[in-house]
Amino acid sequence: MTTAPTEISVLLPFNQAIDRVKRVLFQPFDLGKWCLIGFCAWLAQLGEQGLSFNFPSSSSSRRSGGNPGEALEQARDFAVQNLWWLVPLVVTVVCFIIGLWLLFTWLNSRGKFMFLHCVALDRAEVSAPWRQFSRQGNSLFLFRVILGLISFLVTLPFLGLAALAVFSMVRHEAATVLGVLLLIALVLGLILVAIVFFLVGKFTTDFVVPLMFLRSNSCLESWKELLSLLRAQPGHFLLYLLFQLVLAIAIGAILLTLVLVTCCVAGCFMAIPYLGTVLLLPVLVFSRAYSLHYFAQYGQPYDVFAPVAGNV
Repeated sequence: MTTAPTEISVLLPFNQAIDRVKRVLFQPFDLGKWCLIGFCAWLAQLGEQGLSFNFPSSSSSRRSGGNPGEALEQARDFAVQNLWWLVPLVVTVVCFIIGLWLLFTWLNSRGKFMFLHCVALDRAEVSAPWRQFSRQGNSLFLFRVILGLISFLVTLPFLGLAALAVFSMVRHEAATVLGVLLLIALVLGLILVAIVFFLVGKFTTDFVVPLMFLRSNSCLESWKELLSLLRAQPGHFLLYLLFQLVLAIAIGAILLTLVLVTCCVAGCFMAIPYLGTVLLLPVLVFSRAYSLHYFAQYGQPYDVFAPVAGNV
């Protein structure tokens, strides 16, 4: 039985991840290889930036003199009078968004194994990992869908109570102490819930996916194995999260500087789907390799590079 080493470093994987970036992308430089790995990375990131919709500002409040209560009454009257087409429209839009989310989540789940395959084995392959890790990708997809539904059900009461509190204060055109305190408590609760689900998603991507990659287990089986490791080494994983925060701030500062120095030209290119992923590929490979090298410190059973050392 392999035991975890007594010393777990967050600095050693940093240098190892940089070496992995050099090996995968620059030794030698191959544009075709970049594009193939970039496609896998693009799938692995697909949909994680979220969907945003910008709605034009309403002019009804201006016509009504800026009275929020009157604007709400007008909005309610409009909705009641146009239910015959608003309800089908809302249902259609909701179904479309849900379908798009399911599609993106499925492709993203499959892409995470494809990208890990490329980084761990130093191979620019698409079809092989797509087929090889189909079962693991589908298991991850199912887990993430259930997790998404749970997060929705957990956050819905917070959002509902917040909406009721805001509606009540707007309708009476006065903010009450109780209403403000309720809103603060709800916001703090939402932040706490968001942190919990963020950590679940973070550990799933960083450690559960590599376990599934190594064991060919389901997502739940890999989570059970990870939980036992988390209970045994909580301090090390907490330090890992803190160092990940530092890395995220540093990478964000570097990218922001690059955007400013190029007068936003770099930002425009990075915003283009797929092309932006290819341009940011060194950062993405580094981030993926860092978590893999960190996890490998817990012993050979957690090292995605060890089983393929002789094939790379």
